[in-house]
Amino acid sequence: MLAIDPATGTPIRDYPEHTPEEVARAIAGAEQAFRAWQETSFAHRAECLGAAAARLRQRQEEYAVLMSTEMGKAVREARAEVEKCAWVCEYYAERAEDFLAPEPVTTSAARSYVDYRPLGPVLAIMPWNFPFWQVFRFAAPALMAGNAALLKHAPSTPGCALAIERVFQEAGCPEGLFQTLMIPVAQVGEVIDHPQVRAVTLTGGPLAGRAVAAQAGAALKKTVLELGGSDPYLILEDADLESAVPACVTARMLNAGQSCIAGKRFIVVASRREEFEAALLAGLRARRMGMPLEETTDYGPLARADLRENLDRQVRKSVEMGARLLLGGEIPSGPGFFYPATLLTDVGPGQPAWGEELFGPVAAVIPVADEAEAVRVANDTAYGLGAAVFTTDVDRGERIARDLLEAGSCFVNDFVRSDPRLPFGGIKTSGYGRELALHGIREFVNTKTVWIR
Repeated sequence: MLAIDPATGTPIRDYPEHTPEEVARAIAGAEQAFRAWQETSFAHRAECLGAAAARLRQRQEEYAVLMSTEMGKAVREARAEVEKCAWVCEYYAERAEDFLAPEPVTTSAARSYVDYRPLGPVLAIMPWNFPFWQVFRFAAPALMAGNAALLKHAPSTPGCALAIERVFQEAGCPEGLFQTLMIPVAQVGEVIDHPQVRAVTLTGGPLAGRAVAAQAGAALKKTVLELGGSDPYLILEDADLESAVPACVTARMLNAGQSCIAGKRFIVVASRREEFEAALLAGLRARRMGMPLEETTDYGPLARADLRENLDRQVRKSVEMGARLLLGGEIPSGPGFFYPATLLTDVGPGQPAWGEELFGPVAAVIPVADEAEAVRVANDTAYGLGAAVFTTDVDRGERIARDLLEAGSCFVNDFVRSDPRLPFGGIKTSGYGRELALHGIREFVNTKTVWIR
């Protein structure tokens, strides 16, 4: 598996793939580790997760540089990602026992209760855009619940995948409990079908989600799918633009726009359109594109050449169909896979910027007449991951977020982000199931009824 530096387009290192025999041994090792791990106490598991958090912090700079080099993330953001991984380890180390405590239920039995037991080895198919966080937000709850983990990471971030495996090894986790499988996409189906793999989680796109769901469904295995989004941000007529615009800029530009929960469609009531558009333009223009390891860089390149080509196609096609380009929209000369902050306005139905996920630093402004139209346009998407609404009437914002917006995470007066304390996931084409919080740790357990006469 060849890792390429997206800032220069040059190869970093070619990692050998695992042979089928090595994969079989890894799965057998995961099953063996699980058998012992499920019998350990929560306190013992918490020691391992706590040690993993400490390891992450001790080597924060090393891991941040690794992420920046393999997928182009600005190093300041990469450091924050490492810290967030440490946080989720500590969160579940502290909370898992309470989340999975037996729940007494009064029935005709002398005693009856609901218990939560681990399933076994869980396969995680993870993406490149948050190469540490995506893995740890799955692994921390899965391991604390008593499962084992098998990681099939993105082919473009093999160094990150192996580094994460070493984190858990050096934290004192049993041999085989967390393993990275260096395999091509074509081999994933065989792992899903393996009888000792009990469940699958995927973060990726809808095409991959359908394929994995079909394969796992045929094998009658539980899945959790997080499949991207085209998050709408509603700017109502009473929005405070001094706080709304910086939040929208951050939402669009974080990780060079390569985030499933990035703000992508900015749906603006007509009376505020001109003011919002001008402020958003200034905010995007102020972000500095540069080499990922430079401290002054706000956003680096896109992760791969094909991603940039597709994003450029979406922008050009949207303009051909009537959108107006206010900023960016041109592939810069020189090495690497850079794409500038771009602003489209007058985005309408049928354009890629209206209906497709723009996975890069491209903001789409959609003017609407009023709140009712804003909600209708926000929900006019196949996706349903995140959404946000900006208004000085907090009760109004809460009503819209709670009752009207079709998404798994709806924020009022701030940008959407994941938090270990809150469940994370989507509806519609954005997938199903939840990660994080109590809901995330209960995805990969056997919810068992125990009835005693």
